[in-house]
Amino acid sequence: MMLMIMEKKWIFPFVITSIVCIFFLVSSFNMGLVSSVHNINSIFSIFPMGQRKPGYVESKIESGSPLPPSGPPIPRFAYLISGSKGDIEKLWRVLHALYHPRNQYVVHLDLESPAEERLTLASRTKNNTMFSKMGNVYMITKANMVTYRGPTMVANTLHACAILLKRNKDWDWFINLSASDYPLVTQDDLLYAFSALNRDLNFIEHTSELGWKLDKRAMPLIIDPGLYLSTKTEVVWASQKRKLPTAFKLFTGSAWTVLSRPFIEFIIMGWDNLPRTLLMYYTNFISSPEGYFQTVVCNVPEFAKTVVNHDMHFIKWDNPPKQHPHILSLNELGKMIMSNAAFARKFNQDDPVLDKIDADLLGRVNVSFTPGAWCSGKLKCSEVGNINKIKPGPGAQRLRHLLDRLAMKAYLGQDQCR
Repeated sequence: MMLMIMEKKWIFPFVITSIVCIFFLVSSFNMGLVSSVHNINSIFSIFPMGQRKPGYVESKIESGSPLPPSGPPIPRFAYLISGSKGDIEKLWRVLHALYHPRNQYVVHLDLESPAEERLTLASRTKNNTMFSKMGNVYMITKANMVTYRGPTMVANTLHACAILLKRNKDWDWFINLSASDYPLVTQDDLLYAFSALNRDLNFIEHTSELGWKLDKRAMPLIIDPGLYLSTKTEVVWASQKRKLPTAFKLFTGSAWTVLSRPFIEFIIMGWDNLPRTLLMYYTNFISSPEGYFQTVVCNVPEFAKTVVNHDMHFIKWDNPPKQHPHILSLNELGKMIMSNAAFARKFNQDDPVLDKIDADLLGRVNVSFTPGAWCSGKLKCSEVGNINKIKPGPGAQRLRHLLDRLAMKAYLGQDQCR
């Protein structure tokens, strides 16, 4: 009898002890699993951390319009749209095609433009009801002289970056475009496609294989009269040539980029002197806009790993490429779409292909804004609705396929600053 009583006394403590042991065992296992999952996710640092997002390459976007992202916050873009003499109507059209209340815009007509054109653009920008209400379109009224083969284009781009940082830092990527560019996707498409990406990525077409550019661009010395004259003239070639630098490695590529805000801040306000050193070096470099940003980003290890080797453009070049690309027409529309690119260049003013892009790709009519989920009012897009709501269409699917492929190549270290 006493033995049975003793056994009953030990049953309860035994059960409690067993439960506690099982709890700690399971907890330990779960902590290890959580740690393992975190380590696996951390490998894919090119994508946002956390749960699996549509940005993963192995994910497939189903046919039809994709749903707006539910996880990562929707990004914001900061644009520079620049033009020259006779470009006011082209610039105005591009601005409307690109407009979204979430974004920031700087527009610039260079000093070669007649004062009347610059005053007209300033008046239009100031008196536009939407722009005045949102306060996100700024015109550089003190125009810069821009010689496209010289360093003044780089200076103008850096000027716009500094203005954007001063006015509003609530943006994720900076995009430089000209009045001869045009979007191939809506802003809702662009915002959706970029929402799953790491915000540190920099889309810069680049290569260190300069080829014919070594003799024709890297070694010659030029002087850009745009640095000290108020009229645009061709660059002046010096008779001497210089040796290639040994303190840094030269890269070249496209003048059109999509740059992250951290990289822009590094260039404008950075703690390292390299951006300023290279700015002085490229002062005497022919076509410096095609080398400055590439050489800076690829010579800074912190940023070199963030580079995606693409400029988000469809451009038709000669082979070997000349100074200017081909003018695009309706004949190239199919290739533009198949490229999955976000933008294309270059276009003539009011070319029929622009009307076709408006109708088939952007859903834009007349002189209105490109429709988006933000649009409200009796007249379409005459009022601002919910700017945090987006409605991506087929363009988002095309662009997402391109970004998936490029992001995976960057993750694997392919085409990155070599």
